[in-house]
Amino acid sequence: MQRRLFCYVVRFDSGFAPNPFFGYCTLATCKPRIRRSAVVGDWLLGTGSNARGIRRGGRLVYAMCVTETVSTRQYWRDLRFQRKKPDLFYNWIAAAGDNIYEPLASGGWRQLNSYHSMCDGFRNDRHVVRDTSVERVLISENFVYFGGEGPRLPPQFCDAKEMNLVHKHRNYRTVKQEESIVQFERWIDSLGVKGFQGKPWDWLERRK
Repeated sequence: MQRRLFCYVVRFDSGFAPNPFFGYCTLATCKPRIRRSAVVGDWLLGTGSNARGIRRGGRLVYAMCVTETVSTRQYWRDLRFQRKKPDLFYNWIAAAGDNIYEPLASGGWRQLNSYHSMCDGFRNDRHVVRDTSVERVLISENFVYFGGEGPRLPPQFCDAKEMNLVHKHRNYRTVKQEESIVQFERWIDSLGVKGFQGKPWDWLERRK
């Protein structure tokens, strides 16, 4: 099967989507079209927002190679991901938990108090509908996450039309050229690090 690289802007970098903690990078909410399409072996590349006050366009937020997919229901029950259930009042890592949807016996979902709830902790129907429109979670043990402290992508990934990996608009861009994906993998490997490496942009902003 042809591998793909999904490129998009991480507009809100809080450690929630993606969630890079406890040894796994997971995408359990947001980006329903990517969660529907991506399979094991595909890459996700998230770059920074160039919005006013952020100006991180073209910088690496995270990259993950999908190593597993599970349903939202399986994700809720899986013992590996219980620590990814959010606690907004414990610490920043716990607050960013993305395992937020409990399947109900009657059908539907209970949404935990999380970054996708209303400010008062009540259910946010808009997020529930969007997040659960695709009952699929992407999981990676082969990832690097820099958050708001990532390096700029090299010029060959920003300038050349056929290898431009920096998507500057909404939604995402899919790269299917194997040579482009191989070169991207070589660059990621050249960084010499894996896993969680830097704080999310939102955390850095809160500390100012």
